[in-house]
Amino acid sequence: MEDMLKEYVDLLPQSVLTDIRNMVPPNTGKTKLRSILDLAVEEYNNMQVEPGESVGLISAESIGEPGTQMTLNTFHFAGVAEMNITTGLPRIIEVLDGSQSLKTPMMEIYLEEPYSKGQDIKKAAQLIKQTSLEDVTSEFLINIADSIIEVKLSTGKMDDVMTNAEKVHKLVDASLKGISVKLKDGSIIIKPKGKDESVNELYKIKEKIKLIYVAGVKGITQVLPVKRGGEFIIVTAGTNLKAVFDLPFVDSTRTVSNDLYEVQKLLGIEAVRQLVVQEVYKVINEQGLNVDIRHLMLVADAMCVTGRIRGITRYGVVSQKSSVLAKASFETPLRHFINASLVGERDELNSVVENVMLNQPIPVGTGLPTIVTRETPKTKENKA
Repeated sequence: MEDMLKEYVDLLPQSVLTDIRNMVPPNTGKTKLRSILDLAVEEYNNMQVEPGESVGLISAESIGEPGTQMTLNTFHFAGVAEMNITTGLPRIIEVLDGSQSLKTPMMEIYLEEPYSKGQDIKKAAQLIKQTSLEDVTSEFLINIADSIIEVKLSTGKMDDVMTNAEKVHKLVDASLKGISVKLKDGSIIIKPKGKDESVNELYKIKEKIKLIYVAGVKGITQVLPVKRGGEFIIVTAGTNLKAVFDLPFVDSTRTVSNDLYEVQKLLGIEAVRQLVVQEVYKVINEQGLNVDIRHLMLVADAMCVTGRIRGITRYGVVSQKSSVLAKASFETPLRHFINASLVGERDELNSVVENVMLNQPIPVGTGLPTIVTRETPKTKENKA
């Protein structure tokens, strides 16, 4: 097999040859293997883009037309309160605009064995979910006479999230300034320093301390074990990729967040590019639509080519255009024209949009080749 694959090194990309090597059974006959390779070469050549083809326009039309058919806004998990995921057109707009404030940030956490097989999956999910003080407390008591709040901790609830009274006490003490926090007989005694507090002030403090973080991963407000194929994963509401990667039972090679900027910060621009493709392609598939993935790859390349994620907006990708007319065709034309006039900006008319605006042949297809001639300088001999 290896000798035959070497013959096709110049005809097929290395990634395609690697896939063929991994997928074709080792005992495949030479005649059959050559037929597979010849078919792969034919398909690869058919997929090549002709010089001058308007790949950007084709991609825009191919994504935009199916996008008008998307209607689904959110997907709700059955039986789980407040657990939903933005899908459909709103999600595509979030991704392509490079939005930094997501409506429903989420993660898909893949687990190591035995958790991926379902063993102790609920325990793993509980360790991931952010746990606040009220989640490990059995009772809150307000003593009006002594102006204190007593927080009775539940040993069973603390064991579930692998913490104890001493750890909880330290976290509560660090979170409250100007307030005395003591641990006594498995309960936390909270007393404001200084003059006696009114009942209203004590009640406000009680409501505040309920939300103090004590265990789990910050930012993960909901967790849901889900079976995908032959393994269990945990879907979360909220995202904190770095903290989740540090958990020993998490498969960090496959765990993914839907927050582009968090992925960029932690994993780099190549990971963001792949995430853009996956997120948009997933939404399109869920809607039952069919878009060639190469169109999505082109959009992802345009968003990530500078090394930082940039949305398809006038502040992102459009702002990088060198053409004044191309910028003006998107939004706020007067602003672009005025700014260009002030600095004497020049438009070389190298792209499609500006030539369409001026009713000139566009530099694609048959309009791509141009003839350049050099005029002979006039001299006395030429004039004679």
